[in-house]
Parts: sequence; C-alpha cells; structure tokens
Amino acid sequence: MSQELPIERIMQTGLLTCEPETPLWMAAERMAARQCSSIIVIKAGQPLGIWTEHDALAVNFADPDAVRQPVSEVMSRPVASLHCSTPMSEAALRFNAERRRHFLVVDDAGAPVGILSQTDVALNQGLEPYLRLREVRAAMRQRTLVLEGSQLLAQAARTMRLSECDAVVVKCASGELGILTERDLVGFVARHPGNTPIDGLASRPLLTIHQDDTLISARDRLMNHRVRHLAVLDESDEVVGLLGFRDMLADAEHLYMQDLREALEQRDRALAQSRENLQLAERVIDSSLEGIIITDPRNRIEFVNRAFTHMTGYTAEEAIGKTPEILSSGRHDAAFYRQMWDALKRSGYWRGEIWNRRKSGELYLELLTITAITDDSGAVTHYAALFSDITHMRENEERIRKLAYYDALTGLPNRRLLEDRLELAIRHAHRNQSRLAVIFVDLDHFKEVNDALGHAFGDELLVMMSERLQLRLREDDTLARLGGDEFLVLLPDLEEVDEVTRIARRLVEAVSEPCVIEGQEFRIGCSLGISLYPDDATTAEALVHNADVAMYRAKEEGRNGYRLYRNEMNLQDDRQRALEKALHEAFITGEGLQLHYQPIFEREGGRLHGAEALLRWHHPLLGSVPPADIMTHVERAGLLPQLDEYMLEQVCRQLAAWSAVGAGPIPISINLSARQFWQPDLPVRVATKLKQHNLQPGLLGFEIAERTLLDKPQQAAVVLKRLRRLAGDVAINDFGTGYAALGYLHELPITMLKIDRRFVQRLDGRQRGSAAIVAAVAGLAREMELRLAAVGVETEAQRDILGRHGVELIQGYLTGRAVPADLFASRYLASRSGLPESTS
Repeated sequence: MSQELPIERIMQTGLLTCEPETPLWMAAERMAARQCSSIIVIKAGQPLGIWTEHDALAVNFADPDAVRQPVSEVMSRPVASLHCSTPMSEAALRFNAERRRHFLVVDDAGAPVGILSQTDVALNQGLEPYLRLREVRAAMRQRTLVLEGSQLLAQAARTMRLSECDAVVVKCASGELGILTERDLVGFVARHPGNTPIDGLASRPLLTIHQDDTLISARDRLMNHRVRHLAVLDESDEVVGLLGFRDMLADAEHLYMQDLREALEQRDRALAQSRENLQLAERVIDSSLEGIIITDPRNRIEFVNRAFTHMTGYTAEEAIGKTPEILSSGRHDAAFYRQMWDALKRSGYWRGEIWNRRKSGELYLELLTITAITDDSGAVTHYAALFSDITHMRENEERIRKLAYYDALTGLPNRRLLEDRLELAIRHAHRNQSRLAVIFVDLDHFKEVNDALGHAFGDELLVMMSERLQLRLREDDTLARLGGDEFLVLLPDLEEVDEVTRIARRLVEAVSEPCVIEGQEFRIGCSLGISLYPDDATTAEALVHNADVAMYRAKEEGRNGYRLYRNEMNLQDDRQRALEKALHEAFITGEGLQLHYQPIFEREGGRLHGAEALLRWHHPLLGSVPPADIMTHVERAGLLPQLDEYMLEQVCRQLAAWSAVGAGPIPISINLSARQFWQPDLPVRVATKLKQHNLQPGLLGFEIAERTLLDKPQQAAVVLKRLRRLAGDVAINDFGTGYAALGYLHELPITMLKIDRRFVQRLDGRQRGSAAIVAAVAGLAREMELRLAAVGVETEAQRDILGRHGVELIQGYLTGRAVPADLFASRYLASRSGLPESTS
C-alpha cells in the first residue's frame, strides 16, 4: 500500500515572524492583518518562541503597558517542531498527545519553512462522510460560558483563561447576543482599546445553527462566513451551546476508525456464526461504493470487492494472493512506506491521500484508510483497507481555483486575484514606508486587428503580448489581464520613480516588436498609464482608476507611450464627463446646439453651388466648445447616433423653412459617420425625412470618409446607389489623406471628391508635393467624370493655383465662413431668391 500525504502539502507556507523586541501590540497587529493564529519569534534566523491567539487570554487588559511589553516576555518556548516529511497521521497523534495547537515545520537543515495548526490537519482528514451522518448536538460544546456585556475586558479575558474557553457568548445591553473569541482578543491587543466593557467589543450578530442540523452544514456555514464558532439553538431558539471547528472535529478520526473497526469485527462474528451471515456480509461489502481490500498479516490479499475491480481494473482472481504492490504508482519511495507501517504498528491505522496505478497503467489519486484487525490477544489477524478515487474531485477543485483567480486565455491572474495582491502590497508598503506602482496597459488598435483577422487571431495575439510583457517584469511583479486587450501591472517595493519609467519603456518596446502570426507580420503599439502609491492614491480602487485616466491621456497624446498620473488629469476627466453629460442633454433639449452653414462656390463666376452643415455648441458655463472637442466628446460618450439624427432633422427642417419663405434653398451636405452610414435603415430614414418636410430630391447631400467606403466597397456601393436616388451629391471628403484603393473608386456611385484642406493650405508656391497631389487628384476626377471641390481655401493665390488644375468648387474663409442659418440666408440666399438683404 502507498504512503499518506506529508504535512508539507497542507502546512501554511506564509510564515509570520517578528523580532524578540517587537512590542506585543505590533505582533498582534500583524496577526490580525494576516488573520493568522500564531506568530514565530525569530532572532538571527532561529526561532525562539511562539505567541498564539490562545496566549492573548493571558494579557492583562487592565494594564495599559501590558500590550507594550516585548513579545519575548510573553511568548511560549521552546517552539515544538515537525519535519516537513512527517505524515499527517503522525502529526495528528502528536497534537493530541502533547495538547498543542501549532507546530513549526522545518526542513532537513532545521530551517523554518511553515507553520502547521491543528485545524490544518483536521480539515484535510476527509471527514465529509462523518460530518454528513452526525448532527450538531453530538459535537456541540454543552458547557457554554455567557458573560454580561457590562463585564470589563480584563475580567472577561481572565474568566476565559481560567475556564479554558476559546469563545464566550456576550449578553449585550440591547438584549442582543454577541460573541468574544481568542481571535478578537488578538485584535484588542493590536488596537489596545483599554479595559472597556465587552458590550461594545463583542462581534455581532451571533451566527447560529440548530442542534438538529448536520455537522456538514455547520462546517459549510463556518467556512462561508469565515468564522470559527456558531451558537447552537434548541427547538425554542434558545442558545444551548457553542460549536467550533475543534468541537466538530474532536475525536472524529477516532470515531471514523472505530466505525470501520466495528464493521469489520461484526463481519468476523457473522463469518463464525453462519455461512448465510457470511454471504450477507460479503454482499454488503461487495456493494459498497468504496474499494475494499482485506489482507492477511503478511499483506497477501484475501478479499476485494466489486468497487475495487471497477476502480483498479484488476479482477478478484488477479488480485487475491498478491500484495497491494500491484497498484504501486512508483511515485512514493521506501521511506514513505516505512512511515506508513510504523504508524500502523503504533496506532493501528493509517489514513492519507496516495497515488496508485490502474491495470491499464493510468495513475489515479485515492483517499486510503488502512486498519489493523486484531484478535482478543492483540495480535494482528488482518489488515482492512478502504479507498475511494478522488482524482476528479482534486482536478475539479484545481479547475475551480483556476477559473476563480486566473484568466482562461492567457493563464495570467485575473482582476480578482490582482485586487487581492494589490491590497496586500498596499498594506506592506504602508508598514515599510515604501512606494508601489500600478501600470494600466491597453493595446493600440487591437479592435481593428481583431475585426479584420478574426477572434482566433486576436486571441493568439493576446497570448503573445502577455508572454512578452511578463518577460520584461521583475520576479516579484504581477501581470494581470482585466479583459479584452487591457492588462494591469503591479510593481511593489519601488525605490525610485525612475524605476517605474524604465519598466514602462521596456513594456512599450516589447509590444512594439514585430509580430508574426499565421505567416503575417505586423506591429501594434500600446498605451500605458502609471499611478503611484502613496503619491497619487492610497486605495486599490483609486490607484487603478488613476492609472486608467493616465492611460487615456497617453492615447490622446499620440499612443504607443506612457504617461504618469497627475491630479490635473482627474480634474480634466471630471470635466470631460461633465461635458459629455451636458452634450447628451443638449441633443434631447437642443439647448446650446446650432447648425452653421459654410457656402460652397463655383470657382468660375462665383455662383453659389451649395453649403456644408457644421455643428456648433455653446455651453452655458464654458462658452463655445471647439468643433474638434465636440466630436471627441461625442465619440467618448457614444453619442454618434444622436448626433447623426440631430443633423439630419435640423438640416431638413431648415431647408423646409427656407422654402416656406421663398428663399430658394440650395443643396446642403451632411457629414456621415461610419456608424450611421452602415445602419441598414439609413436610406429609409432619409426618404422619410424628405417626405416629412416636403423636400424635393437633390437638396440633401452627404459627405463620407474615404476609409468608410473602402473597407467594404461592394456593400458601400449598394448603400450609395439607394442614397443617390433620394439625395443630391455624394462626396468623399478629406480625399488624399487615407489609403484609398483607387481600383475600387470607379465602382462607387459617388459624384464628388473634396481635396483635404492640408493640401490646399500648402499651395503657396513652395510646397511642390502638395501641388502634385492636387494635380493627381484633379486628373483622377476628370477621368472618372467626378466634380472636384477644394476645402480650406483662404487666399487668392490658392484659388488661382486650384484654377490652373481645373478645380471647379471652392470652400473656405476666402469665400465665406460657416455662419448661422439666418445670417447665411441674408448673405447668400436673398440675392438668389430676390428677397431683401434683411430677410432671413
């Protein structure tokens, strides 16, 4: 048979230590922060003693100086220790024999490697069947100490110590019941509230459970609420006892083994009495869901049940006469088996988790219990082993832990685990007066890559980026994935701010390196935001928020770089959110919004050809908001649909108003966003608006960005044809600034190209490159029979040069700025319609 788990598999590895001179209140503060039940006192790397929650009962809370004494004066010494390879069963025996609650775990060199508590052993004994079968009343503490809330803390602690109680019920002045535990006393040592009445110190409300409930439900309630004690209620809901982990698990191991021993002894008696009883007992054992092996004193198998065959693959004929070594996995060495047999000879049983091998060669993990069966003289006559396959249970536990704390795609810590680590890092930085940093990482243009190449491609890219980022961090740093293309980096124990910026530069460089996926080579960038503790914030939530704000600043200032958080960023972020809210309300009420119209003239003759509608916004507090800022706020707030609907309605309404007063309206063009252009009901909505306002086709035109049309040219052609039937010109604006595939242009039913203002404004005789671009665009327009307009014309020299290249239409400050509707009508429409100059 195989050996049980050593205690190093269940011990607490985060050893909490302090120096002998450490004040008692400081040692208690560390225990309370870590929720540890003990702290090891270390000097020169060697353990001198231990101070536990139970020792807190001995503190004289009536003496203010009691909590300031060095921990070395009140610690227990020497520290009892166990070797890390000690079997769990042997550790359980030593806990009972020596009446201890903690052991220091040491390695071969005697160096401390962890701490083992009595609860650690108990919770890993696999006692779920026992807990399901027994009720609370069988394990609860019958003698429960109840203290009045007016009793002082020092007196209560002394009463608990003399009564050997680790918890007492407190009757508060309000009539409500609370509880006072050893762990609470550790917190009081840390906070030293003084010798105050326990009424205000007791934990409330008092969690309860009925005495008829099962122990498994009590255990689950303790674990879910992360407490150690429950009050037990009778049928009248009166408190009749207390129940804790120790009460629930006391003698459970003994009772479990006693049940097994009694069952096997009963079987032996049945065999002696009659063959019929023998057959009945064999059927009972054979139908058990647990595998059962019975061997003789020389460890030769005499009996196996059907569950054994089902789990191992060996039939009874193949197993009987052999030793359990046929199941050996090879994972446990001879020393473990010697310790197992030593435990069997010493205590009569052994229990633990071991790896065994099926007949097929497959490894599996089993929970195994071996009991020595003796005769009346105490001589061993048989060994009985019960085992169950727990492989899938352990795998599921690990899988659940992974899902709870790690990202499924990259294997990195997720937001939940990162927040836990950040909280611990903040407490550590506070104690040590040190800095830490949070870096918010967002990949630039990842959505475009994901949309263009597919989600599988995007997932592979995210895995590649996570590996690159991880390689550029220090050993103690944490990289987490928040979701999508967002990552968060925690940098603890910083000595200087420059260290953060060096790491940030490394991360930017790592992401910017060429990527090759499925034979395609490309590059992406990333934007980083950095916040520092305690410079920028002192809480985890604020640090992450500020790093997020700084990351958006990095994006706004050009991407592929990093920015440090400053308070003014927060102020700007608040201002932006206020503007976005005000803009949202403006689209509903119309307050502060106004359309301006910029005229478009024929270059030859100066005849008015049309106008472009442009949105202006006057905020009641901030005044006029620049057009570029309006679009930024619209995009950030997700208000593009509202903007598009507002523009369409207002332009149609204005055209109808001009027609009503005989102003002879001219074609007005609207800039369409990509989102509105690809809405399937756009042509229907345009037709509906024209019909609602009784407008003739040809008065409403549209300007569309070059990239919008060329991303999906075939689908774009269908939409454009439907718009052409309803409206006037359809123009590509800012032509020449994108990456047009010219071969697709002739397939698109457009009527006009508009040369971008950047090329026009450089036509001063020295920018030959701009003139060449204008000439090329003009030639392209002529060949494709498209009208050509120039935007941003400000000087006569620019108009003359445009004339030499055959540009037909001009728009800019030279011919007229964008003005409100009434001023536009009086300046440009009156002369066309015969109205007087003052008519709007």
